[in-house]
Amino acid sequence: MKVCEITGKVAMVGNNVSHSNHKTKRKFNPNLKTKRFWSEEEGRWITLKVSAAGIKTINKKGLSAALKGAAAPKNIY
Repeated sequence: MKVCEITGKVAMVGNNVSHSNHKTKRKFNPNLKTKRFWSEEEGRWITLKVSAAGIKTINKKGLSAALKGAAAPKNIY
């Protein structure tokens, strides 16, 4: 499923709007990347599926602080 493991971002629904103002449904997916991060505490690599905003959060706060403050997974079923 397309969910950021740090920020909890999920796909949104919107409209494609044509020049004649005709609207059709579309999906806005989060900008997800699969990235490995080195954990100093555990001494191993951790692979996360994170958005670009999630990568910036990890760079700013650090990996362990970002994982502690990670958004709870949203139940969209």
